[in-house]
Amino acid sequence: MNCKSLTLMLHSPTVNSVARHNSSPNVPVPDRIILHLWEQDFQADHYIVTSHVTRSGIAESCALHPPNVSRAMRQLNSQGLISQHSRPVRGDNRRQKTWQLTDEGREIARERISELRSMLVLIRSKDGEVLEIRADEAANKLQAGLSLLQILMHAQHEGVLNFGDIRFGALVAGDTVEPKPGSISLLTGAHSTYNTAPPKTRMVHGRKEELNSLDRWYQSGKPLLALSGIAGCGKTTLVSHWISELMTTSSGLNTMYYPCQPWDSSLGIATSLLHRLGIRDESEDPYNVLDTLPYKPAARLEIDSFRRRLTAHLLDEDSLIDHNQVIEILVILDDVHNIGSQGDYLFGALLQIAENTNLRLLMISRTNLAFYDRRYVHTLDKVSEMALSGLKQDEIESWIEKINIPENVHASEIHRVTGGHPLAVELLEIYGQTLHEDWLRFLDEEILNVLPKPHREILSILATSDRPVPWEKLANASGVDGNPPEQLIERGLMLELEDGMWLHEALRARLLREVGAPFQERLDRLNRSEN
Repeated sequence: MNCKSLTLMLHSPTVNSVARHNSSPNVPVPDRIILHLWEQDFQADHYIVTSHVTRSGIAESCALHPPNVSRAMRQLNSQGLISQHSRPVRGDNRRQKTWQLTDEGREIARERISELRSMLVLIRSKDGEVLEIRADEAANKLQAGLSLLQILMHAQHEGVLNFGDIRFGALVAGDTVEPKPGSISLLTGAHSTYNTAPPKTRMVHGRKEELNSLDRWYQSGKPLLALSGIAGCGKTTLVSHWISELMTTSSGLNTMYYPCQPWDSSLGIATSLLHRLGIRDESEDPYNVLDTLPYKPAARLEIDSFRRRLTAHLLDEDSLIDHNQVIEILVILDDVHNIGSQGDYLFGALLQIAENTNLRLLMISRTNLAFYDRRYVHTLDKVSEMALSGLKQDEIESWIEKINIPENVHASEIHRVTGGHPLAVELLEIYGQTLHEDWLRFLDEEILNVLPKPHREILSILATSDRPVPWEKLANASGVDGNPPEQLIERGLMLELEDGMWLHEALRARLLREVGAPFQERLDRLNRSEN
């Protein structure tokens, strides 16, 4: 076979082809099949083989649909890289089509493996650090008996491989011989994706009303509390302080704090939750909850079975955590906006589980959550919502009394120019500046600069008003049609009040710094729309 035809079929990804912002490898279909058959080459010419070399086995291991396997096999067969056979399959009473590498295919496999090993993948280490390493180093770092193909497929379809993932099998020493490729055994591993206590954060100033609201929710027994607010307004700090106090007074409380990362998925949350609940192998899983997890790349979590079986497990007195009576299991999911709408099905299932068991949920997000019905909040009384805003003027005044700042700095002025944003006051405490450049940069980078220009212009026009503006007039001044942008409403950047639309005070203070001609032009447009 000439080199030109082979180059057309097999791609050659290199380390440099992996983007920093998207480190998921993209392994071409022919490369997956070649690598899989190389790992199964010990079955070559056997009279009886396993299902791993059949169409269904190849499809499962290579994360492909069976019809795509047949199409790829015809191409590889025509180029002389594989041979097709009809053989008995262990565990089946009929013969099936099987494939194996030819001598030429084995030479190509050796070449391809040397390049596939150098592809970069993301892993979360035992210490919780996210590392970008070569694919052939991942199994040793994860202390898991995973083959190169399994590493690449999990990385391609899940983004990040986590140390101690219970789907990856028992932890193995880094210097042990690589086990024979095959299905993953179901054993325990250490966790690195969640904590059993909230993170240690800065001191909470003020927030008495919010802390009382958290207490009322916990005492009410409602399954879910959804806490929302803009970036940096103190959501995690408030919850961490509250839970730390709660854990000192509630001896029977078990907690799980899971910080959702941009690369996380519903599967990662579900896997970590089972690990926290003590469901780590068959001996601890009488209701077979672990069978609902996808053990092969690109497979899906069986959410309905997961919900039913986990509910049964939590209601079974013999399978409670550590076999002790537990008052509550409080699960805190922080930054759930990083999961996006793809997590709605899992979150809905967890809410149903919480309705019937001793599981409680506290979700923290920069956006308004939409996976539950509004009736759950207003009539069914199953969900509590809390929108966190800036500190009040008296809370800022109490804070600055304890720190050394210039005498001419007053709480009213700080509240006016920052909207009571806690990060701005904290930087004032550190640097003595009412408006520190780091706070302005934070608002720009985390909130304003990531908005589409039309959405930012809507907020900029609204900021010129000193009172709420009806949407019809604001839309006319902004030159937009239709309803208010969902992105602004969901993220709490623009508020729908009885008198009209308004925006978060911290953003208003930041946008009002754009003075001169831009400010006057926007104000004139708003005045013309009102007249």
